[in-house]
Amino acid sequence: MNVNVFFDTNILAYAYDLDAGGKREKAKLLLSSLWHESKKPWISVQVLQELFVTLRKRGVEWAVAQKVTEAYTQWRVIESDVGLFRQGVAEARRWQLSFWDGLILAAARQSGCRSLYSEDFNSGQDYGGVVAVNPLL
Repeated sequence: MNVNVFFDTNILAYAYDLDAGGKREKAKLLLSSLWHESKKPWISVQVLQELFVTLRKRGVEWAVAQKVTEAYTQWRVIESDVGLFRQGVAEARRWQLSFWDGLILAAARQSGCRSLYSEDFNSGQDYGGVVAVNPLL
């Protein structure tokens, strides 16, 4: 698989959602294949934060949520900084996205990825060189 992709939180979160049915199975299969790659996909600190919060909201114990989230720090991670904040605002405004989705798009762009795996964006839409893909369809 091409690992030069950026993952939004929702794809990761589905792998741990016992109520997600087929989406959970697809997410688990996709993610399990990536752990064997020497070069890992991209995420951002925002994705780590949102994953931890999502797991806790679903009742996952603190230690387990931290362990799951910590595992993803082995992936390539875009750090949050003022430049990313500014770019996120610009992306949100340009594409009429929520601020948080603007930050995700900005991080994907900063990583150099041409594919953004997410359920929150319009699958197939080209956001100025970053194409949204819903791998759960």
